[in-house]
Amino acid sequence: MVRPGELSVDSSTNHLRTPSRTVTLGRIQPQAPTYRTVYCNDRDSNYLVRLKCLHGNSISTTKYNVFTFLPKGLFEQFRRIANIYFLGISCLSMTPISPVNPITNVAPLSMVLLVSLIKEAFEDWKRFQNDMSINNSTVEVLQDQLWVPIPWRKLQVGDIIKIKKDGFFPADLLFLSSINPDGICYVETANLDGETNLKIRKALERTWDYLTPEKASEFNGEIQCEQPNNSLYTFTGNLIVEKQTLPLSPDQLLLRGCSLRNTEYIVGAVIFTGHETKVMMNAMNAPSKRSTLEKKLDKLIITIFCALVIMCLIGAIGCAIVTDRDHFYLGLHKKDCEYRNGLTYYLLVPQIAFFTFFTLVILFSTIIPISLYVSIEMIKFIQSTQFINRDLHMYHVETNTPASARTSNLNEELGQVEYIFSDKTGTHTRNLMEFFKCSIGGISYGCGITEIERGIAQRDGLKIHEEQRSTGAIREKGFNFDDPRLMRGGWRNEPNPNLCKEFFRCLAICHTVLPEGDESPEKIVYQAASPDEAALVTAAKNFGFFFYRRTPTMVSVRESHTEQMGKIQDVSYEILNVLEFNSTRKRQSVVCRYPDGRLVLYCKGADTVIFERLASGMDDVRKVTGEHLEHFGSSGLRTLCLAYKDLNPEAYDSWNERFIEAKSALRDREKKLDEVAELIEKDLILIGSTAIEDKLQEGVPTCIETLSRAGVKIWVLTGDKMETAINIAYACNLINNEMKQFIISSETNAIKEAEERGNQVEIERVIKEEVKKELKKSLEEAQQYLRTVGGPKLALVIDGKCLMYALDPALRITLLSLSLNCTSVVCCRVSPLQKAQVTSLVRKGAKKITLSIGDGANDVSMIQAAHVGVGISGMEGMQAVMASDFAIAQFRFLTDLLLVHGRWSYLRICKVVMYFFYKNLTFTLTQFWFTFRTGFSGQRFYDDWFQSLYNVFFTALPVIVLGLFEKDVSASLSKRYPELYREGIRNSFFKWRVVAVWASSAVYQSLVCYLFVTASAFDGKNSSGKTFGLWDVSTMVFTCLVIAVNLRILLMSNSITRWHHITVGGSILAWLVFAFVYCGIMTPRDRNENVYFVIYVLMSTFYFYFTLLLVPVVALLADFIYQGVERWFLPYDYQIVQEIHRHEPDSSNADQLEIANELTPEEARSYAISQLPREISKHTGFAFDSPGYESFFASQLGIYAPQKAWDVARRASMRSRPKAPKKN
Repeated sequence: MVRPGELSVDSSTNHLRTPSRTVTLGRIQPQAPTYRTVYCNDRDSNYLVRLKCLHGNSISTTKYNVFTFLPKGLFEQFRRIANIYFLGISCLSMTPISPVNPITNVAPLSMVLLVSLIKEAFEDWKRFQNDMSINNSTVEVLQDQLWVPIPWRKLQVGDIIKIKKDGFFPADLLFLSSINPDGICYVETANLDGETNLKIRKALERTWDYLTPEKASEFNGEIQCEQPNNSLYTFTGNLIVEKQTLPLSPDQLLLRGCSLRNTEYIVGAVIFTGHETKVMMNAMNAPSKRSTLEKKLDKLIITIFCALVIMCLIGAIGCAIVTDRDHFYLGLHKKDCEYRNGLTYYLLVPQIAFFTFFTLVILFSTIIPISLYVSIEMIKFIQSTQFINRDLHMYHVETNTPASARTSNLNEELGQVEYIFSDKTGTHTRNLMEFFKCSIGGISYGCGITEIERGIAQRDGLKIHEEQRSTGAIREKGFNFDDPRLMRGGWRNEPNPNLCKEFFRCLAICHTVLPEGDESPEKIVYQAASPDEAALVTAAKNFGFFFYRRTPTMVSVRESHTEQMGKIQDVSYEILNVLEFNSTRKRQSVVCRYPDGRLVLYCKGADTVIFERLASGMDDVRKVTGEHLEHFGSSGLRTLCLAYKDLNPEAYDSWNERFIEAKSALRDREKKLDEVAELIEKDLILIGSTAIEDKLQEGVPTCIETLSRAGVKIWVLTGDKMETAINIAYACNLINNEMKQFIISSETNAIKEAEERGNQVEIERVIKEEVKKELKKSLEEAQQYLRTVGGPKLALVIDGKCLMYALDPALRITLLSLSLNCTSVVCCRVSPLQKAQVTSLVRKGAKKITLSIGDGANDVSMIQAAHVGVGISGMEGMQAVMASDFAIAQFRFLTDLLLVHGRWSYLRICKVVMYFFYKNLTFTLTQFWFTFRTGFSGQRFYDDWFQSLYNVFFTALPVIVLGLFEKDVSASLSKRYPELYREGIRNSFFKWRVVAVWASSAVYQSLVCYLFVTASAFDGKNSSGKTFGLWDVSTMVFTCLVIAVNLRILLMSNSITRWHHITVGGSILAWLVFAFVYCGIMTPRDRNENVYFVIYVLMSTFYFYFTLLLVPVVALLADFIYQGVERWFLPYDYQIVQEIHRHEPDSSNADQLEIANELTPEEARSYAISQLPREISKHTGFAFDSPGYESFFASQLGIYAPQKAWDVARRASMRSRPKAPKKN
């Protein structure tokens, strides 16, 4: 913070200048205590400012540096429960109580940590290289009256720099001068907010001359401005030049990261550098999101750890009992009597049990898989980069935009989404605006039928007669208007041609659009901040008021037919003031001067704000225009009202002084400008209204209907009016006539009466009471409907004003209960904050998995508040995409993202986790059973390296292939039967019941592998006649275990690829090759003498091969039978689909069959059943011919197919499918 009083240092010693105090223009003295002062062309005087930004203009986006990488990286890794567990195990293995070599635990943990740290280092190195590339870019700086190129990182506050065409701004700059006339330049902010529309920036007229290096070196201005902040669209400050103070605004600010367009070069002064620039202060990390399944995985690991503790307690207690009863001969006493009766006895046995407990903890440590997290991360990463990003079904050809998974942490979360929160404009609609209809002086103009009107007619069962377009009707981008009364000068014959002229001039003048290209109607291109603005200016052009040139102070319009038919004249209007649009004002105004000196204020904005500022005597026009607006809104059109006012020159001059004062203020500038605007934006004359159509995106209704069948509830959160939102909801199949609608609106009589009285406290009280009453009434009705059999689906519509009070803590629970009972919810006129609040309400209150999707900057908070955020790369820039977890180009791609990739990812990750749990439990239990034979002594059953490499080498690859290629049904079937998605919502594949089944399988297989081998090995002999020893038996058990566990992958897979065969066969072969090498090497150290030559001895016997065939088959037999019984009697939904689509349909019969009136009802039913959708799908498992499947799917499609006797018996034995939960 730099204050004027703090700079009183002797300039002769420190070369610091005292800030100027003289203020002349506007008589404004900055009073803000926290503004900064920047001295241009004087580095020494900016010393105190530079102290606040130690790194200068260098930026760093890296996560680590040389000193923090190791500690911070390890901290990140040990946030995971499993890594902490294995660290503890590794420490215990270094103690004398460890039965295994420490290296066997330390090495796998080190490998996992090393891989993770290398991945982190690689990603951070990429960020570092990107930072260095940016920091070493060059820019021309003024030094000794010369432009000298220096790296960006050496730039300092106060430097004067030159930026050439297409160059990027290296810091936040004060725009001083431009090669263009009138000191303007064009800026593209795509790197900032993704918008490719060019923005105009204007330098102060006082600084236009500082363009050459000689002249710029004379500039020694003093900038007093706000402290660094993250507000991209505001800036307050003053420039003091030669004792004259000039107010600064965002028009003079050029932000870092933006680029210069259509301008040869400009000169600017550096204000903020490095991490103090606005773009860097906005570069906050997105909130860290963990999938719900990953959180449940932590619970599973804790459960497994509890099981480990129980196993170790059993072993410890068993050891104490066995030692006490059978092993007194170990010399633990001097005399048996003294030993058993003395204190030593009572202390020694618990001590033995205590140490045995930790010995067994180390021995059974493999029960928790060390490679689980690494494998899951690898699977998710490949799923994202290779499957989601490359899916052609989510590739948008028109914009050349593929889907993009911006994070791989949430893939499986896509398969469990129950609530979708969606923006409307640009998400359900195309955000390609077309001028469609209008109202001028109480007369409606425009022909044609909107898509929404077609949807309404279809809903009501009405037939629409398309109107023929008039001959010579114009159709171009942004303009789809047809009415000969206004086109080609026809407006001159209307009842009020002067009002028509004001309407067209308002469209041509009141905007911030920039024209580009040739100044001809055919070739000109309009760069607009929003597609609405471009559509309105395009409409003015087609009505004969062609806007073709803009300077900072002038707008040029080529007007046709104004004086007489056919006459064209160029008119330049002087722009005196622009009162810009913002979310509070909801309007934009321009004060302009005609060539004849006439002063006019043109204003356009929302109907609510325009109507309340109209002059008296406008009631009739206001009423008729209001009816037109309601009709336009019901047709799904976006509306604006237009008004104007003639200004008195004296009154304007007085107002303009106050406007300059407000514009020069350093504190609360926006508030003061709004207050000044209120003084002039009153007593307006209503011109009329515009209606713009924003067409629905392709496939939106079908997508919403499909997702609804999948059990997903869709909420629309929009800023549009209630009528528009409801009709869009009808057109999108979100709401239909069969639904019971609850509408909570602030347009009630009681609320209107309170607003007319104007008492703010009373207004708030009335609205809160009305909202409370409506919520309770609606909730009671909803509960009554839900208690009835076959009651209608419910829909809730609420506006933003009521929502603000409904989100109050006292009413929040009631709102949530009502909303959760509704199939569809539409929230109108909501702010970005309210969007995030509603999303958080469902996420935290209902504990449901949520997804938010939007395309604009106003959707960012909603996207970040949900479990999964999806951004649409649309017309409103890339801010939503940059804040999202996944990015798609069209709303309809949600079908593939959720029903295909989401389902598959959820299924795959569930199976991967369960398989890891199963294979490690199976392995550990064989060691556990062995402890009973060894008297719980802690004797290891397997060689150390067998135990260490089991997870990371012998069983690692097949599970990764499972996680990448597992498919229960194909992509087309997933979309054809969206009901399959409900299994993810119910979390069917990660329930504790499923865990129990896999645990039972592990217990059974471990017992088979252990007991079969150990029991048969009692009498087993090798080729030399010697009895098998411990290491022969353990190697035999390990071999059977590796084969059984790897073959289990094939049994659980729904689709088997060549990669399954390669990895399963390769893993088994890898074990045999390792055993051959490992057992054939003898070293001087006692490393593996226990297993030396063991595999060779085993393979020389018939027993080895017989056991190798028998034990895995018996071990897998129970799983084989269980899967068959489950598939036959308790099938999952996807298994039914598999059975339906086992074979190709015989299409030849269908061609021969004729459907006509002569078919009997039975023949018609048979034909309908034969036409049920089928698809070739190769699956493993049991393809039993169940007659019940046809009737099951026939009923889903509304075809009556009588159930057969076996079908009734089978369905009676099926697990009950969850019904719709009863709502309270």
